[in-house]
Amino acid sequence: MTKLRTIIVDDEPLALDFLRSKLSKFPEIEIIAECKNGREAIEATMNLGPDLMFLDIQMPGVDGFGVIKTLQSDIVPLVVFTTAYEQYALDAFEVHAVDYILKPIDEERISRAIGRAVVRIDAEEDKQHKSRIIGAIDTINEKENQGSGVEKNNSARTPTIERKIIIKDRDDITLLKQSDVEWVDAAGDYVCLHSQGVTHIKRSTLKNLLEELDPSIFKRVHRSTIVNLNCIEKVIPHTKGEFFLKLGEYDQVKVSRNYRDVIKNFLTDM
Repeated sequence: MTKLRTIIVDDEPLALDFLRSKLSKFPEIEIIAECKNGREAIEATMNLGPDLMFLDIQMPGVDGFGVIKTLQSDIVPLVVFTTAYEQYALDAFEVHAVDYILKPIDEERISRAIGRAVVRIDAEEDKQHKSRIIGAIDTINEKENQGSGVEKNNSARTPTIERKIIIKDRDDITLLKQSDVEWVDAAGDYVCLHSQGVTHIKRSTLKNLLEELDPSIFKRVHRSTIVNLNCIEKVIPHTKGEFFLKLGEYDQVKVSRNYRDVIKNFLTDM
């Protein structure tokens, strides 16, 4: 039997207790960590490498979506959101094949989510979970804008000036300084730019974004990851010639063997 190493995340202690009690009835589930907030969930995921995460969306500080945006794509486990969101958000989850359990938690829905997870693990699917979730977030944001009655200005276009990155988020256009970007993570047709504790989502491929970035400080260290060399605080050796880069207090990015010379050259040139 497939055992799914599982993390459960909820900021409400009673909800966490209830979810644990429900999941304990399923022999496929092995709970390896319980987290009370998004920061704990990020740290536990990077340290433990779970197969599955039951993740509350609405939490103070870093919410459930923020947890996914922060994690590197190949670290994101299978995710089942626990949520009290309105129907339009649930429709977005369905379209993008993102599993969820509607609060109050339903045992039948838990069983269905676990069954799907077991099938996906056994099939050794490619890890497209993050791109599916980012697609759902984008759909949810669009529907929220439509419901707000605020007219969008689709004609606004600003060229890249002085090495800034243009990011359109709902009705706002952010000009993000390249020097403030610590690392970038690919998620399907999107990239997640991590800057000063905030994750900005931009519709772009990693290859196209890399052409915009200053090549002297931005280097690819993984097929799905770019880092700002100026933001590296620590280089941690890992198995089989891989490295982890510590960027700030919480972010930790893996360097694959194919790109390890990038870091070695960086350290040599310092």
